[in-house]
This record gives sequence, structure tokens and C-alpha cells, in this order.
Amino acid sequence: MRAEAQNTVAEIRKSLKLLAQRLDWDTAEHRLEEFDAMSEDPGLWNDPERAQKLMRERQALADAIETYRGISRELDDNIELIELGEAEDDKEVVAEAEAALKALRERAAQKELEALLDGEADANDTFLEINAGAGGTESCDWASMLARMYVRWAEAHGYKVELQSENGGEEAGIKSATYKISGHNAYGWLKSESGVHRLVRISPYDSAARRHTSFSSVWVYPVVDDNIEIEVNPADIRVDTYRSSGAGGQHVNTTDSAVRMTHIPTGIVVTSSEKSQHQNRDIAMKALKSRLYQMELERRTADIQAQHDAKGDAGWGNQIRSYVLQPYQMVKDLRTGVETSDTAGVLDGDLDQFMAATLALKVAGKSRAEAQAEG
Repeated sequence: MRAEAQNTVAEIRKSLKLLAQRLDWDTAEHRLEEFDAMSEDPGLWNDPERAQKLMRERQALADAIETYRGISRELDDNIELIELGEAEDDKEVVAEAEAALKALRERAAQKELEALLDGEADANDTFLEINAGAGGTESCDWASMLARMYVRWAEAHGYKVELQSENGGEEAGIKSATYKISGHNAYGWLKSESGVHRLVRISPYDSAARRHTSFSSVWVYPVVDDNIEIEVNPADIRVDTYRSSGAGGQHVNTTDSAVRMTHIPTGIVVTSSEKSQHQNRDIAMKALKSRLYQMELERRTADIQAQHDAKGDAGWGNQIRSYVLQPYQMVKDLRTGVETSDTAGVLDGDLDQFMAATLALKVAGKSRAEAQAEG
């Protein structure tokens, strides 16, 4: 086997070793059997939320086991093909197997990154909040573009997306929107998107066709699990109801049931605009607890300053990523230096390369300044 192929095999085996460690391979099959036994309990679905959570955990474990086995099988098969091809001097077979190994290395590296999503809340569902920043109508339109981008990303990864609240712009787009994105590791992947996003383009709202710069902020925080207790003093909460417009326009489908909940000690504000005021109170309370939990997580980590920097005001100097559509095409992440000219693909939800690079950066323990210097 050529040295290059040997190096590829070594990298795949390194990824497999980390996957086995994260999966606790020695006990994985036993734990899957325990999940299977619990899922067959006739009384399980008496508590639908608990049942759904258990089934998600079981599926995640089953998928992880199959991923490990699949990569291992493909590795062994391609090594065997290379050895057979070399024995029979069949260069075409060897070349195909080496190409397959390179593709397998990329997939194994991606799964290795996913295995590093082992933070306290990484596996949780998540709330994703988008707010238009400096730039008026331009930023409202940009905020709606970001909302579409994240919805497309989530749907492409099999996540469930629910719009929790939306505040439309006066002329176009949205001033703000909050989504709940449900699925395994939703928070772990999307948490890297918190920060200010900058757009440069020729304005569709400028009759002189001038170039405009717009800003919108994204904030991602985990949905609190039932087993995480967050105490909220009712005396610390102010609840306001207000008129919320539906998709039909400013005076269409209006209701007085929308709820704005303010946590007075922290200043956190959450909203929900479903049809039922009772449902809105429940949604808003869950969102508030999630925000408070996110604050607690930040206090416990050594990344507090980086989180603070990333969340700053939605304006100049605070952006984590720039999306330039004019005078050239480029999306660049300012934390990792990762960039691409495929702006259409990114705005259509192709964000994996940016998320993976940010996760790898945190695993490597590099600061934002170090990454920018290298980029």
C-alpha cells in the first residue's frame, strides 16, 4: 500500500478510535438493548413527551452504532481491495479503492466532529432568534434572508422547525423572529451561529442601485430538558398581551392573545404569538427558562468573553461572518477564516463547513484572535 493510502487509513482509524471512546463502545450494544426493552413497555406512551425523548435517544444511539460499524466495514473492504489490486497489478481497482478511502476519511472526520458535541446541552433542541440590526428596511430584508437560510439548513438535516413568534418589518422582511428547531444535536450545531451577520449587496430598495451594508443578529440557546430545574420567581416576571398580526398584513388575522414576557432582574424579553394566550404563556415561559439556562451555561464555561464578543450590537465591528454579494461573491467567517464564493449555496442553507470549522476551533482551544491571525 502506498504511503498516501497508509496515511489515509491511519487518519480514519484515529477517527474511529475517538468515535468508540465517545460512544463507550464496550457498553453501547447493551445500552441499545435497554432502550429497546423500555420502548416495548406498554405504558411508555402514557407520557408522550418522555416517550418521544426516549425514542430520540434510542435512535441517536442506534445511528451512532451503525455509523461506527459502517465506517469500519468500508475501511476493511477498501484495504482488502487495495491488497487484491496490488497483488494482481490492477491499478484501476487500487485507484478506485484509494479514492473511496479519501471520501471515507472526510465522512469519518465529520462524524468525529459530531462526536465532540458532548456539551451539557449540545444534544438538546434549540431556539434560534433573529433580530434586524442597523440598516432599516435593508436589515429587515436581510433578517428574513437569514431566517430562510436557517430553515433550509434545518430541514436539509431532518430537523423539525416551528415558528414561535415573528414581528414583520414596516416595508419588507422581518424585525425579529424566533424558531424552535428540534432534533438530536440541534443546539450543538447551531450554537456556533450566535453573533452578528453582515450583508453587502446592491440594494433592491434603492432606485439608484447603490451598494448597502446591513446587519442582523442571531442568538441560539438550548431548549431546557425536563430534567433540568430552572426556578423562576413569579414576582420577577412581567407579562404583557398585545395585538399580533398574521401573515395577511398589518390589519389581517389580528389577535390580542400574543404574549410578551419580561424577566425583570435580567431584562430578558421573550414573545409568542400563537392563537391561544394560554399556549403563548407556556411557550414564553419555556423560552425564558431556556434563556436563563443559557446564561448559567455561559457562567460555567471559560468562553464567556468570546460569547459576549460574538453577541455584541448588530452593527459595525461585531460581526462573526460577512456575506458579500457585490462587488464580488464571498462569504467569510471572521472567527475561523473559512470562506467560499458559493454565496447562493450558503444562503440556501449550506452552512456545515462554517459550523464544523467553529467546532474544531473550540476543540483545538484556539482564541478568536489566533484564528483571525491565521486566516
